Amino acid sequence: MSSSSVNEYVAQPQPLDIPFVHEMAKITLCMWRSGWDERNGGNISCILEEQEVSRYLDITQVQRTLEPTFPVAELAGMYFIVTGSGKYFKNVMDDPESNLGVLRVSADGQRLEVLWGLSNGAVPTSELPAHFMTHIERLRVDPQHRVVIHNHATHTLAMTFVHELDERQFTRTLWQMCTECIVVFPDGIGIVPWMIPGTSEIGRATADKMKQYRAVIWPQHGIFGTGNSIDEAFGLIETIEKAAQIYMLIAHLPLCQKITDPQLAELAKAFGVTPRAGILQL
Repeated sequence: MSSSSVNEYVAQPQPLDIPFVHEMAKITLCMWRSGWDERNGGNISCILEEQEVSRYLDITQVQRTLEPTFPVAELAGMYFIVTGSGKYFKNVMDDPESNLGVLRVSADGQRLEVLWGLSNGAVPTSELPAHFMTHIERLRVDPQHRVVIHNHATHTLAMTFVHELDERQFTRTLWQMCTECIVVFPDGIGIVPWMIPGTSEIGRATADKMKQYRAVIWPQHGIFGTGNSIDEAFGLIETIEKAAQIYMLIAHLPLCQKITDPQLAELAKAFGVTPRAGILQL
């Protein structure tokens, strides 16, 4: 192979050779296999550093531009990898370029510049307004924030039909289901009222909750989880879902024992976390 052909390959890697593309493909397949992203349900967005994007993509070549639902000056110049609208998570691993896209928010926050992916005229997830609003609020709380994941975690969704939709009570119930829960999400769980998805209204309501919480439940729909990495955001949802699954398995049965509030307080102290105030009854 000539040196020129070697250089050409390095400049144009296969999609799954790009680490952030491979990571997105892997996690979408994992969530689909978990049954949390039926059909085209669910969406992900992840903030990327310019340095990691430019290592694999030509950031001077804008494929096309899109108009965001609202100006996002707070995210100007930032790079994202996002899932596409109407895309099936089960297909991402086989065809990343059709199902994912790498975007840059223009310097004035008025446009989205597609640098890679979203082929054949595809557009970003319809929940992108909710993602962008959440990114803005989470970055204000935690500058290391990077990821928003939305999916239809089965037992978490089921729990919203049978459990009181009070954030304090919902959080406390989940903490009592599994010893690790208070350690993984000591800040608790936010809940918004039932709303039509894909709207600025549900995006704003979710983002408002994200000022205090890293996970927000959409009743009878699913969950939004955030984190500093895809693993952290997914792990947060995974832990909530495990607790909800246990709840749904035992909710109709008489309990012989449970994790008490004093024990939850001991757990928090042992692991150096501070539970959200007002949830435990001590």
